[in-house]
Amino acid sequence: MSAGDSGAIRLDRWLHHARLFRTRTLAADAIGAGGIRVNGQPCRKPAQVVRGGDTVTVSAHGRVRVLRVLLLGERRGPASEAALLYEEIES
Repeated sequence: MSAGDSGAIRLDRWLHHARLFRTRTLAADAIGAGGIRVNGQPCRKPAQVVRGGDTVTVSAHGRVRVLRVLLLGERRGPASEAALLYEEIES
């Protein structure tokens, strides 16, 4: 079963697929440190589920980005593919 079939994906996987973090471990660390919000709510669990339409706020690398999840992604692909997974709604 692929991530697209279930309609949901783990937050740490999605952040990695979207190339917001180099590894899932770094994504999980950022989530655990409180640098990520899902739909405006603080999230500290890497296994938090995200779905298309969710809003993910990422505070990392010296900036805050607010992203709408468009696609879940099935792998960590090139940057051009990763850019299709979200739209930036604030910066």
